[in-house]
This record gives sequence, C-alpha cells and structure tokens, in this order.
Amino acid sequence: MSETELTTPPEAETQLDEDDRLKPEFVRAVIERLEAEDPEGARGLVEPLHPADIADLFELAPAEWRGPLAAALKDVLDADVFAEMNDYVREDLIDELEPAQVADLASELDTDDAVAIIEDMEPAEQREVLRAMEPDDRAAIEEALGYPEESAGRLMQRELIAVPEHWCVGDVIDYLRGNDDLTTDFWEIFVVDTAHHPVGTCQLSWILRTPRTIPVADVMKREQTLIPVDMDQEEVALRFQKYALISAAVTDQSGRLVGMITVDDIVHIIQEEAGEDILRLSGAGDGDINQPIRLTIRTRLTWLVVNLGTAILAASVVGIFQAEIGRFALLAVLMPIVSGMGGNAGTQTLAVAVRALATNQLTESNTLRMFGRELTIAGANGVALGVLIGTAVGTIYAYPMLGLTIALAMLINNLVAGLAGIFVPITLDRLRIDPAVSSAVFVTTATDVMGFFSFLGLATLFNLGG
Repeated sequence: MSETELTTPPEAETQLDEDDRLKPEFVRAVIERLEAEDPEGARGLVEPLHPADIADLFELAPAEWRGPLAAALKDVLDADVFAEMNDYVREDLIDELEPAQVADLASELDTDDAVAIIEDMEPAEQREVLRAMEPDDRAAIEEALGYPEESAGRLMQRELIAVPEHWCVGDVIDYLRGNDDLTTDFWEIFVVDTAHHPVGTCQLSWILRTPRTIPVADVMKREQTLIPVDMDQEEVALRFQKYALISAAVTDQSGRLVGMITVDDIVHIIQEEAGEDILRLSGAGDGDINQPIRLTIRTRLTWLVVNLGTAILAASVVGIFQAEIGRFALLAVLMPIVSGMGGNAGTQTLAVAVRALATNQLTESNTLRMFGRELTIAGANGVALGVLIGTAVGTIYAYPMLGLTIALAMLINNLVAGLAGIFVPITLDRLRIDPAVSSAVFVTTATDVMGFFSFLGLATLFNLGG
C-alpha cells in the first residue's frame, strides 16, 4: 500500500464521535499505518489520545494487530492505558511482555490497579513479576492478593494520607509540603489514633481554610463509613451509593486503617456488577465480546443444556394430554400463547426482584409485602390479558367455552409467574446462591409447565374435545 493510499485520519480534535467513541475511519487509519510498516505514523496518530481512548483503540483493533500496535506505541503504552483496558485484551498484551516490563507498569500504578493487572496471571508468572518489583511494592501487592477476589481488600489502594489526631492544622500542612513520597492524588485526609484506628476525616478545603493553630480534632468529621477489608465489592458499592461517599477508609479485622476506596473505582464496580446480573439472567456468561470463543461457547452451552432439560420437562406435560390434543387440534395452536405470556410476566417480576435484592431494597422486613404486591400485579394483568384473549378466541372460533378456558389458564399462569418470579430469587438469595445466575431457568420452567398444564387440564375438565 502506497503512502497516498493510506486513509486520511480525522483531525486530533475530531477523532471521537458525538458519543466520545473513536471514529471507525481513525481506527482504520492506524491499522493501515501498521500494514504499511509505518509504526512512527501510527504512533503519531495515537499520541494525542487520552489513555482511556488508547485502551479503546486496542479493544477495537483486530486481535492480530494488537501486538504490532503495542510494539509501535512503545512509550505511549504506559500504566494508565493498561489500567483502562478491557480485562481480556489486557491479559493478551501482558502475555507478550517480559516480567520486568510488567513489574515496571505495576509499580507506576496505585495498588488496586496494579492488582487488577497481576491477579489474572498464572501463579508462576505472578511470582516472576513480583520478584522483579521493589520490596515495598511487592509487599503491598502480595498482601492484596491474599484477600478474596472481588473484596474490598482487592479493590482498595494503600496510597493515602493519615495523620495523628493530636496534630494541629499547621502540622498537617507542613507534613504535606515536606514529604515528596506522599501520594499526589487525594482530597481527604484520614485522622487516626495511636493504634492507627481511623477516628475521623478532614477534607482538604477544611485544612486550607482553617488557622494553623487549630487542632485537627476540632475540625475533623468524626462520623464516617468504614469498610471492612473482606467486604464484597458489590456491598461496598451499595454503601457508596447509599451514603453518597467520595472515599472511605478500609479497616482490617482489628480495626486498623489499611487502605481507602475512592468513588472512581466504585463507578467501575457498579457498571460491572449491573452488567453481570443482566447477562447472568440470560445465561450469557460475561458477555464480553473480547472473551475467548471457547470460553464463551462453554458458558452458553452449559445453560442451553439446562434449558434443554427444562424444555423436555414441559414437553412431557404436553404428552400427558396428547389424546385430548388429538381430539381437538386447536389446543396445540393456542397453548403456546399461555406459556409464552406467562414466561414474559415471570421475567418482568424476576428482573424487579433480582434488582431489588442487589440494591438491598428487598430484605426480610418487606418480603411479605413484596409477595403481596407482585401477586396483586400478576392477578390484575392476568384478568386483563384473560379477558382480551378469551374474548378474541371465543369470538374468532365461535366457541365461548374455549375462550373461557384460555382466559382462566392465562390468569392461573400469570399468578404462577408472579409467585415464581419473586419466590425463586428470594429462596436462592437465602441459600447464598446468586439469584441472577439460576433464577431464570426455574421461573421459565414453572411458567411453561403450569401454562401447558392449566390450559390443557382445563380443556380436559371442560371436555372441549368431546
């Protein structure tokens, strides 16, 4: 490809579209520079981008060009880019780097971002990277890796500012100005007692506006939300949301201050957890388009096999009434309406229940009220849908009993859908099983089985085929 054939990229200020996404023509221009063996040209296009946009570029680029792109960018591909990168894409690039290079990247990051890079590596590779790090950095990351996955200990960063409660404001200011090794990004100072237990917090604005002679204990805010080091990250996100936190202290089992969590990390957690719940309801696994194809197939196939088993169960219910269907074939035409509408109603209730459980809106104190609410909704919808479908079927086929049968079946299955949609996730939650993962299978099975059974059973009871 000649130089004149290369795609002309958009200007630096217009490389993003109205949704702040990289434009397709810009991505093509970068790849074409690589195809033309012009790494300098590719680097010149990418250098003006924000680290988050560079990370997006790697995700948008074809997998076979990510390695050459990383080689071309060299110094541009720094720790900030890796911190913003998709997990699967980052893992592929990390595999191409030497342990010393990974160690250098991790050393430039806050502890939580460094842990995110290292935690998914193979144990042998982890050990090599940790050996190549400075002792202090290695100790901090090894400690973080000792906490459970998706816990506050993995999420927190150790870089924070903590001062003793007996200091004055002037002491704090001198301490901040006189220590070059302190973290540079902070907006809150934690106050600790002699045992290093957090006793309060001070915002930077308070420190700047208070006379030097005033004790810190007189201006600090004593009420604070403390995060146990082993708390699940989803519960951490709920606390940030409930109490409108910007940052929070993390404490170990003895109550000592060991780190802090900031709201920028929580934004990622909220997005991640919400996406996980939605995808788990459908059995789609992580749903990441960068996930290896084999892993995606295995995840989806597992739930499809489970669904196949539930479909066989529903079919067996139909088999019980095959003689009735043989006498009155119209039943076979109408019965999917009952089961399908029940499945839709159950999915609606299930989505509400799973979200309520995830956000702590649904607890033991209001479970009965939730049951009553959803059954009332299900009953009202069932009556409305039953009247509509019953009237239509009775009129079209000039058979009022058939209309009454499908109307009653619609009401029964909507009540079953409402009951299953709330009962199943609550039961799984009480058993410490993630309701977002398993609920959909049980709810759809209940609505399919009861939809067929109620409609065909009523048809047999009313002797419609007689």
